[in-house]
Amino acid sequence: MRTGVVILPEHPWPEAREIWQAAEEAGFDHAWTYDHLTWRSLRDAPWFGSVPLLAAVAAVTRRIRIGPLVATPNFRHPVVLAKELMTLDHIAGGRLTAGIGAGADGFDAQALGGPALPPGARTRRFEEFVTLLDRLLRHPATDHDGPFYTARDARTVPGCVQQPRIPFAIAAAGPRGMRLAARYGQAWVTAGDPARPGRVTGPAVLPLLARQARAMDEACARAVRDPASLDRIVLGSRLVPDLTDSADRLTAFAAGCAALGFTDLVLHRPRPSGVFAGKAGTFDAVVAAALPHIARLRPAHDANGGAAGGDGPR
Repeated sequence: MRTGVVILPEHPWPEAREIWQAAEEAGFDHAWTYDHLTWRSLRDAPWFGSVPLLAAVAAVTRRIRIGPLVATPNFRHPVVLAKELMTLDHIAGGRLTAGIGAGADGFDAQALGGPALPPGARTRRFEEFVTLLDRLLRHPATDHDGPFYTARDARTVPGCVQQPRIPFAIAAAGPRGMRLAARYGQAWVTAGDPARPGRVTGPAVLPLLARQARAMDEACARAVRDPASLDRIVLGSRLVPDLTDSADRLTAFAAGCAALGFTDLVLHRPRPSGVFAGKAGTFDAVVAAALPHIARLRPAHDANGGAAGGDGPR
């Protein structure tokens, strides 16, 4: 089983550089940052742009896979995002994974103005967003006319380092999103119940993930896709806020997720206070103790050490 870490884009670059490089040295397989304009209780706190941050991270790391978790249509246009992702893939030497999701109502959705979209419209927009982004990253020139997006001879040259395009890690909790993940994703991402992040705790967590994993299997069956070909990422810290309090707790949760077929467990690096509050020293010690054990776990779907193999979500 692979492990990843989310590092919020809130640190001045000299500090951020050390944190991201330390994540690589700690043995994480992948590292991510949130792609928001602002985020919840941190709206008035320092918050940097994910694309320039990831470009800088790509330049000062060598092994670890990186990416946004997740980019959404709330303020991203597929034509512009495709160009930025292609560029990041070149800077990173083919180590980029694009985490993408539908986006929820909130600051990001309101920042550019316009009417708020109801959930059904957001889902339809996301479907068009994913399909157009897939086309843009696969082809040097793209035309598109849709209800939400237009592209006129949009160029993506020279194309991605990873072919036919960079991998998508698609966040989904409902049937339509899971169908998109089954069709276009190299990985599926879940944080449990999107309406109740961090509030489904204790013995209810693994049964919730089991239900979602079965739903994802069904989506793969409808897409005529081998479910073992799809990496499965669980955002552990969103489900279990005190997950990294001890190595035993972390390893036990990882083992439960692996038994359900999850290939990757992602943690959030703690902050001094507020959301994801915790002690960085404790986190580092727990990770150092647990990662070797987690790396030996074999997801239930897999007979070869990972749902889709390789060194990270792809």
